[in-house]
Amino acid sequence: MSDIILSVKDLQVNYGGIEAVKGISFDVPAGDIVTLIGANGAGKSTTLKAIAGLVKPRSGSIEFEGANITGKDSSDIVARGVTLVPEGRRVFANMTVLENIKIGAYLRKDSLDEDIAWVYDLFPRLKERAWQLAGTLSGGEQQMLAVARALMSRPKVLMMDEPSLGLAPLVVKGIFDIIREINKQGVTVLLIEQNANMALKTADYAYVLETGRIGLSGTGAELLTNEDVKKAYLGS
Repeated sequence: MSDIILSVKDLQVNYGGIEAVKGISFDVPAGDIVTLIGANGAGKSTTLKAIAGLVKPRSGSIEFEGANITGKDSSDIVARGVTLVPEGRRVFANMTVLENIKIGAYLRKDSLDEDIAWVYDLFPRLKERAWQLAGTLSGGEQQMLAVARALMSRPKVLMMDEPSLGLAPLVVKGIFDIIREINKQGVTVLLIEQNANMALKTADYAYVLETGRIGLSGTGAELLTNEDVKKAYLGS
């Protein structure tokens, strides 16, 4: 098994007065794709927000590369190498594609040229639209832009919150192809996704969240064939 790059232990998070996450523990091995699946309200997004420093846990710990990052400021967490692609893409609509990409590198002081070339290589369509306003892009293109922006911080762990939300099936396939390619290039991925079928086919390992707790875990392949998972999440 690979070294564990991210470790969550007994995490409890209250969100909007509700106990959204009820003491979950899981590990993310370096170089893997790990997915959290579950129904709406299971606590998936809250878990990612807690890791990213956007919400403060009530208790438990989050360790990244052996260091405790629980409750740290979000910019500190990005600087360490953990970046979140938020649900709903959240691009800056009135700024160009290139300006959006550069914002992802706001903590960096070095040259961005090599990394801009890298994300353009991953997303040729963004290169074609470099000077277009981000708000005029299609949903799929905006999702590509959100990922490209996140990659500009050179993350060791890229967290993705519902990357396929609201996208056409063909576009979803393209986004997952890109997730695999990013992972092949050495970035560990922690993914939450409503499209459980696609997530489990992509992930090395998966956890099922049920109302703030982990109900099941196993390799993506194991959970794809699990009868309970099939009934609850795969529509069979």
